[in-house]
Amino acid sequence: MTQIRLSPSRVSEFNNCPRLYKYRVIELLPEPPSIDAERGTLIHTILEDLFDLPAPERTLDSATTMAPSRWADQVNQKPELSTLVLNEKEWLDRVGALLKNYFILEKPESFDATHREMHLEQDLTNEIYLHGYVDRIDVAPTGEVRIVDYKSGKSPKPGWEEKALFQLRVYALLYWRLHGVIPSLLVLHYLSDARSVRSSPNEKELLSTERKLLQIADEIIEAIAKDHFPPKPSKLCDWCFFKTICPAYN
Repeated sequence: MTQIRLSPSRVSEFNNCPRLYKYRVIELLPEPPSIDAERGTLIHTILEDLFDLPAPERTLDSATTMAPSRWADQVNQKPELSTLVLNEKEWLDRVGALLKNYFILEKPESFDATHREMHLEQDLTNEIYLHGYVDRIDVAPTGEVRIVDYKSGKSPKPGWEEKALFQLRVYALLYWRLHGVIPSLLVLHYLSDARSVRSSPNEKELLSTERKLLQIADEIIEAIAKDHFPPKPSKLCDWCFFKTICPAYN
């Protein structure tokens, strides 16, 4: 069979609902843009570009000043986005509030980002290609590695942090396999409520993550072979574009 492509988002889709995975990955059905996803893209672009500035200029004012032009670029690339935002001032005010929360969590003028939007990739097996785009990787002069991811939404409720950290553990696994160094710190910055989730991974955790990925890959391969992608109804269905064609609701 053709090699399957795994990423943290694809793993999450299959775990949350195999039917959604089929619609997005197997059938490649089109979806309209999501206002929340596009806001997240804008925030990521601004924070990526922020580190192009000299350290003293990495301020909240610099970040918020970038927002209108970066949003204009985003709309030029996807003209349909103009219909999503009816009040641009309110939109940019919300973006500004999220950026303000970022500066509560970090002081970007105090360090340099070694890598931004870094693509990590590796063949786990002949049948499984694993990859992901990391928001930021910081490598200290002493060699310690920190992997950072920005989230424009709210932080997970108590007890759900481990599920949220799975994405970064996949990145840590890839970095370890590629560079021979286990990252010393994983950080998820949630900008909606200005909270961070942190974890210091170890070899045992990363090997467990690898086993989990192989297990999920086997499940996907079996689902493809049998063309069996059952829906998994949950609260997430209320935000799913494909609800109108899903057999769970029709």
